Amino acid sequence: MITNKRDEQAQGAWESYYGPNLGYVQEQYERYVNDPESVDETYRKVFQLWGAPPMASAELEPAAAPKSVALDGNLLKKGVDAGKLVWNIRTYGHLAADIDPLGILTKADTRVLEPEQYGLSQSDLEAFPASLIWDGAPDNVRTGWEAIQKLRQTYTGTIAYEFSHVHEVEERVWLNRQVENQSVVPLNAEQKKALLERLVEVDQFEEFLHKTFVGQKRFSIEGTDTMVPMLDELVRHMVDEGAEHILMGMAHRGRLNVLAHVLGKPYDKIFAEFHHSPNKKMFPSEGSMGINFGWTGDVKYHLGANRTVEGGDVKAKITLANNPSHLEYVNPVVEGFARAAQEDRTEPGYPQQDVNKAATVLIHGDSAFPGEGIVAETLNFNKLPGFQNGGTIHIIANNNIGFTTESKDSRSTHYASDLAKGYEIPIVHVNADDPEACINAMRLASEYRNKFKKDFLIDLVGYRRYGHNETDDPDTTQPLVYQKVKTHPRVAAIYADILIKEGVISKEESAQIIQQVQERLKAAYDRIKDKEQDPANSYHQTPAEERIAKIKTAVPIGKLRKINKDLLSRPDDFNVYPKLQRILERRETALNEGEKVDWGLAETLAFASIVADGKPIRLTGQDAERATFAHRNLVLHDTKNGSTYCPIHHLPDAKASFAIYNSPLSEAAVLGFEYGYNVYSPETLVIWEAQYGDFSNVAQVITDQFISAGRSKWGQKSSLVMLLPHGYEGAGPEHSSARLERFLQLGGEENFTVANVTTAAQYFHLLRRQAALTESEDARPLILMSPKSLIRNARVASSPAEFAEGSFKPVLEQPGLGGRPERVERIVLCSGKIAVELEEALEKSGEANEWLHILRVEQLYPFPEKEVAGILARFTNVKEILWVQEEPENMGAWRYIESKLRKVAPKDTPVNYNGRPERSSTASGFQQVHAFEQQQIVAAALNQKSIKHNITLGR
Repeated sequence: MITNKRDEQAQGAWESYYGPNLGYVQEQYERYVNDPESVDETYRKVFQLWGAPPMASAELEPAAAPKSVALDGNLLKKGVDAGKLVWNIRTYGHLAADIDPLGILTKADTRVLEPEQYGLSQSDLEAFPASLIWDGAPDNVRTGWEAIQKLRQTYTGTIAYEFSHVHEVEERVWLNRQVENQSVVPLNAEQKKALLERLVEVDQFEEFLHKTFVGQKRFSIEGTDTMVPMLDELVRHMVDEGAEHILMGMAHRGRLNVLAHVLGKPYDKIFAEFHHSPNKKMFPSEGSMGINFGWTGDVKYHLGANRTVEGGDVKAKITLANNPSHLEYVNPVVEGFARAAQEDRTEPGYPQQDVNKAATVLIHGDSAFPGEGIVAETLNFNKLPGFQNGGTIHIIANNNIGFTTESKDSRSTHYASDLAKGYEIPIVHVNADDPEACINAMRLASEYRNKFKKDFLIDLVGYRRYGHNETDDPDTTQPLVYQKVKTHPRVAAIYADILIKEGVISKEESAQIIQQVQERLKAAYDRIKDKEQDPANSYHQTPAEERIAKIKTAVPIGKLRKINKDLLSRPDDFNVYPKLQRILERRETALNEGEKVDWGLAETLAFASIVADGKPIRLTGQDAERATFAHRNLVLHDTKNGSTYCPIHHLPDAKASFAIYNSPLSEAAVLGFEYGYNVYSPETLVIWEAQYGDFSNVAQVITDQFISAGRSKWGQKSSLVMLLPHGYEGAGPEHSSARLERFLQLGGEENFTVANVTTAAQYFHLLRRQAALTESEDARPLILMSPKSLIRNARVASSPAEFAEGSFKPVLEQPGLGGRPERVERIVLCSGKIAVELEEALEKSGEANEWLHILRVEQLYPFPEKEVAGILARFTNVKEILWVQEEPENMGAWRYIESKLRKVAPKDTPVNYNGRPERSSTASGFQQVHAFEQQQIVAAALNQKSIKHNITLGR
């Protein structure tokens, strides 16, 4: 029985199909029911409009000619167009949304959201039931017209949504339904009042700083004040879901407010940092330029903090990372924090990860998010096995201004957030002047992250009440904007008026809240007027080289042989690449008496013995599993089925995890991630290997601001290892030098160790020493100029006894030289590959060379002054100290080491240089030129006639 006009029209439409045609339509409908995306859009619209077709007749031909009923094409088209309108409201509704507090943004073309654009009138849409064009429409929305109005209201309010770029259908459908069904529970009266109180705290804190410390920089949060209650909401949600760690990263904008209210840093401690030096004892003494050893501190708006909060049965630690002014570079560091917090490293194999244990939030600048490449590098971690952490919530604190320039100067995209679309990250834009909308946006973000374990981005659109800092006058560059800012009410006042109108609070209660906050601020300030404060994160240290030298790193030969044997065993059905199999087989006898251990095996034995000692290891790099020069091969690949096998994971003696991952083609973000991982899990030996040492150039900010200075600025310890392949083999400018000179220039206060070792045993002991330093007060990064050609050079291999009985030596003496100290006229000092080439040349010459001695400086920083001076003291007739290197004179170690050699050289003994002349490029790109230059350097160093002459190559 036909009950309404629509059913009548549907029946008429389907009666035009019969026989095989009707069967085909029925087949399409069955596919549509299972997956709407599996059928053509035309059929989707037809099924949405007319529902299911009638069951097809079993007969191929109809018994009688069907009644001819014309399909109403115009009505069908209107139905399809109504569906397009709904899709476009979901997709482009953000263009018409109310997300601009000041009304300064350029209005977008929103005709695509208008029914008229599709030839649809109100009466046309009222003819359709709401359910026809809106799947899941609420019961109180009856017609198509009401559906369109409701959807427009939903998608063009003070929250705007961008989900159409999310390719996973389940996620996109879930997001749209959360928004359209208004699944987020609205705030009750108590929550609204608490939200107002927090906004007043945020607002009055900034006001107090502005009036009390006139002209001092603080990079205020004003204009995006709602970020603080949003972070409160995130913490509550994540802790309720069982997170034990909340890791946060942000630049300086609003940091003081976040420190005070989210991290709970006392007001008086923050005021003290404005009022005077944290501690006058930190000042240099009269006539001195130095302060406490190992501590220089940092400006107040770069400092991090920790706080513990409780939620139910969970006690969670909130961490705001320390951050330099290099915008966004803290992002990968915080991602590393989170991965470290999520992993259990106590068992052999890969660490066991629980992404629910830690949640991450990163706060970005609207100009920095699209402008800094480190952002894209960090977003790329989202799905990578060695780096993903179950989703990060991103907030763009969007002021619509970058430093002093407008958005049109800082990006080519419509929104600051558009970069995230490439990574299929859901995006919400929210008006910072609507606090409840901001809370709802954070709730949606938190629920999505916990459900799908992926990133989510909130673009918090506000403004900046003052200039880039409080000493800057923004009217010079944005006069029109700041005319509006000066008359624009603060969000605390806006929200108070709303709650007064709603009857949640009275005017008197609103004024009382403000007064109470002001009294707390004043009381905190009064406490610090005449009180000294201890410096935040201060760190004091005495030189540690003597303690480090006493660390035992040798491993008994019996234990090494057992480990080696276990490493060479694998399942019988595992098929190793034949060429690699032969290489591995040669390791079987390497620890026998009279044999040698090469670089690759020395490294593997070091790793295996470290995890056998119960110390976890994490190693990453662009080719870390195999290694750039194919010497490692710690992840074997089955030649028949592609499965993998890591021998260290199956080591019977292992007592801790061994994580090894190939990293993305990135240096800055990966190095930052590994640094963050190590800081948050100091017990782990974390190693990053550059594909070529030169590529560490790309990560210079991480090196300069975190690895080199993190301990001095923030008291932040790290024992990270950087393996940087280095050595001149004619491979050209970008594959020769790891820019050793840059690390030596950064050396100060024993902030790290820089080494360039020449034997496999030295590498073994250095790795084991570094592992022993983790978690200790003497922990510091290790920068190692690792070899390339030397990896397989027989002269680098070491005897088994050197592993079982030796230790790391900062200086090595060339065997066979210096036997008659009184005859030595020249002492050559060098480091790394050139030392091995000198040894080869000496052997080829066959001469006694009693006039010569060679020292290999294996540890360049801290310079082993005591060891070098002790050796030089044995030689009383030296006429020349000669530093030899293969790098140009303005690169390598020379400019660093010259003054140190002059300090330890015998009185009146000249200190000269032998190497390439100053150059703008690190190395020649021509193999023949390289070989000629290298031969000249070696020949000059071994030429007795050149003593006392400046023998720089090319002069």
